[in-house]
Amino acid sequence: MTAAVRALFNPRSIALVGATDKSGWSSATFQNLRNNAFQGPVYLVNPRTEEVHGEHAYPSLSAIPERVDLAYVMVPTHALVPVLREGAELGIRGYVVLTAGFGETGAEGLRLEHEVAEFAREHQLTVLGPNGNGYINAAAGITPYGLPIPTPLLSGPIGVVLQSGALASAVLNFSQARNVGISLLTAMGNETVLSVTDVIDYLVDDPATKVIALFLEQIRRPDEFARVARRAARAGKPIVALKIGSSELASHTAQAHTGALVGDDAVVDAAFRQLGVIRVRSLEDLIITAGMLASVGRLPGRRIGVVTPSGGASEIIADRAAEEGLELPGFAPETVARLKEIVPEFATVQNPLDVTGYVLIDRTLLGRALEVVADDPGIDAVLLLADLPRVAPPNPELSIQAFQANARRIRNAPRPVAVVGNVCADVSEFGRMIQQKSDFPYVAGGIEHGMSALGAAARWSESFLSDVDIPDPEPLDVRGSGIWAEHRAAALLAEHGIPVVPAELAVDADAAVAAAERFGYPVVLKAVADGLGHKSDIGGVRLGLSGPEDVRRAHDEVCATLRERAASGISTLVQPQRSGGVELLVGVVRDPVWGLTMAIGLGGVWVEVLRDSALRLLPVDRHQVRQALGELRGAPLLRGARGAKPADLDAVADVVVRIGQLAAGIGERLESLEVNPLLVDGNRVEALDALITWH
Repeated sequence: MTAAVRALFNPRSIALVGATDKSGWSSATFQNLRNNAFQGPVYLVNPRTEEVHGEHAYPSLSAIPERVDLAYVMVPTHALVPVLREGAELGIRGYVVLTAGFGETGAEGLRLEHEVAEFAREHQLTVLGPNGNGYINAAAGITPYGLPIPTPLLSGPIGVVLQSGALASAVLNFSQARNVGISLLTAMGNETVLSVTDVIDYLVDDPATKVIALFLEQIRRPDEFARVARRAARAGKPIVALKIGSSELASHTAQAHTGALVGDDAVVDAAFRQLGVIRVRSLEDLIITAGMLASVGRLPGRRIGVVTPSGGASEIIADRAAEEGLELPGFAPETVARLKEIVPEFATVQNPLDVTGYVLIDRTLLGRALEVVADDPGIDAVLLLADLPRVAPPNPELSIQAFQANARRIRNAPRPVAVVGNVCADVSEFGRMIQQKSDFPYVAGGIEHGMSALGAAARWSESFLSDVDIPDPEPLDVRGSGIWAEHRAAALLAEHGIPVVPAELAVDADAAVAAAERFGYPVVLKAVADGLGHKSDIGGVRLGLSGPEDVRRAHDEVCATLRERAASGISTLVQPQRSGGVELLVGVVRDPVWGLTMAIGLGGVWVEVLRDSALRLLPVDRHQVRQALGELRGAPLLRGARGAKPADLDAVADVVVRIGQLAAGIGERLESLEVNPLLVDGNRVEALDALITWH
């Protein structure tokens, strides 16, 4: 569809269908096209009058004497399909539909929307909307957009796609106020035909776009979103996304601890992290982060050298750097020596570097310090704290020269330089002029948002460097229903190469004692019954049984409890007791949007209390599992904290990958699969309990 989308966003002629002086939408759209110097003809269509907006109006599309590339439609809901039918007969393939009253209004509107979608598919029409404001192609000066556009329209490298018409203008106004130029801004409307992923595909190929910014209310087709996100990553184009809202999570109904660890928002975080999509939490961060990424691109690492003219700002930056996972290493000795020759004697040479208010006397001080810090071999990137001036000084030319000199230093620096302002204020007209004449780079708005953006840039750079494709596992011919408790679930795990603790099913006390004798004491005895999920909740797990009488008593008590609950399929499971090591949980649940999602965390009976877990979408490889293990607060336990035996993390990762492959191989039939605990003791990795819930 990319060629059709390209044609939609780059028409040579436009017809405004339903144009009228009575509509602010119509007036704004017409003025936007005129004010932003659209090069082609704009035809006005209104069957009830011969003049609209001071121009000649045609009674229909058929009456227009020239070819029309794009129809911008503002007619009543019931009139939309007739307009599409007339346009299709004339060879018009591109449509922006402002008209509302479709799926967002109820059953009848949804029926009409389906009719529009079916007609568009049948006649190969590209339709943006309905119920959308249109788009702004700032790179090409094409602006069929239904709300006023601030002038002058600032063109730049950010492509913006929004599932909200109401917020589109707010985002546009903020980006222009912060001097962040856009290549394309699109309000998607109902996405009846053209989807967010279609527009992302276009922006990946668009030479005017370096960064893609998304406002998402929902992700309708996660498989398609994943495809275009990976495509953007391979093209070196970051995607920054503000995702709001949540849906009911089916996994909460599953008989597994994992469901308590996996929430809608956490799954979105995991999906975006794996796809290299940067998630932000505000509209300000959406634009500021996109602007910084367009300016600095990929960062080689997290080690940041900071140059500021303020001690207070240095302390704020140091605190925020820790929150963002950025490192502020000490400067190399040669850097310290060079800086001491530059800064005043009363300044302290350290990272962050405060060159002091002496910058008011020596206009070159900040720039010269930047040059030195950028040469430091232990630094990956530099943060320069500098604001664009708001008010013209008595001699503006001096300001221009100072910014020109620092702009050259930034361009010639051997490492990326991110410029951040103190606060997030609008860029004044004088500041805009200074930036334009000096070719000074983008200035992120405020320390708070700027540090968030810098942290996001570092994380994106790492995800981009480690992006790999993992082949889907082969489907497995495994079927089941209801809940498979431990003895059946463990057998399936063992069949697929996952190490499982030995166990024997016992239908009576004599069989339990015989099994215990074969394993050797101490042993563990567990309750078994049809559909029994959490055994511990009913006292169905007995540990440390050291002799035949202990086993016999435990078997009888557990079975009596099960009979009191009117359970069926009553028996017990006997296993050798394991001790030492670290207990993990590895669980897979089905998210209603993203599908099978794996949680890895500290396990045992405290899993829901500790809630120490990392999430990944399936499939996963060993590298991703190692990363997930490293994210746990309990990761030091696996590394051998306080003299304990360190875990063989490669062996752990191999077992976890096999669990993921089994779950993914089962596919749509699986609701949840949980191993809890997975005991890790040095290089021994063993599943001590398992549970499977079938879809």
